[in-house]
Amino acid sequence: MGDSPVIWNAVARDYIARRSPVIGVAEVSNWAGAIPAGGSILDLGCGHGLPVASALVKLGFDVFGIDASTEMAQEFQLRLPTAHIRCEAVEQSSYFDRQFDAAIAIGLMFLLNGQSQRQLIHRVAAAVRPGGALLFTAPAQAVSWPDNLTGQQSLSLGREAYRTLLQEGGFELAAEFADEGGNHYYSATKPVSYV
Repeated sequence: MGDSPVIWNAVARDYIARRSPVIGVAEVSNWAGAIPAGGSILDLGCGHGLPVASALVKLGFDVFGIDASTEMAQEFQLRLPTAHIRCEAVEQSSYFDRQFDAAIAIGLMFLLNGQSQRQLIHRVAAAVRPGGALLFTAPAQAVSWPDNLTGQQSLSLGREAYRTLLQEGGFELAAEFADEGGNHYYSATKPVSYV
């Protein structure tokens, strides 16, 4: 992500002001219904914690957030004092040196270059327990565009590339769906037999 922590620190207040308090909550809450009650969820690129991490905490999950922006990480901790937070780049994070029942990356994947996206899926596969789940957002089509907040280039590898990457990482693509904001979700599971 290069200098993205600096970029995201600079736009943190604007992002927080613009972020819808409802978009994605129903979808993430429905997806979380398959995770064991009280389970652990790794939130990659957690931002300030609203609305996604907040919804998961309210549902009783043990949420572990990772965000490279100090501004976002501080806001996350203020808003969600019972959740865990580390200010680290997702590409280099140790992910709290543990495994999780599930991981989410809402609004993050397409901010990374293609190679970083590939590596992240494999790293997350190692951090999710067999039988666990992964949920992330990225457009269904392969497309590149400038991020409307930072101006940095965003990149979706597209449905077929994500399906392949998930399989290579030991996940199975279980479902795809969209929210009221037009965000496209990929829901994947890690078979219990995966080692």
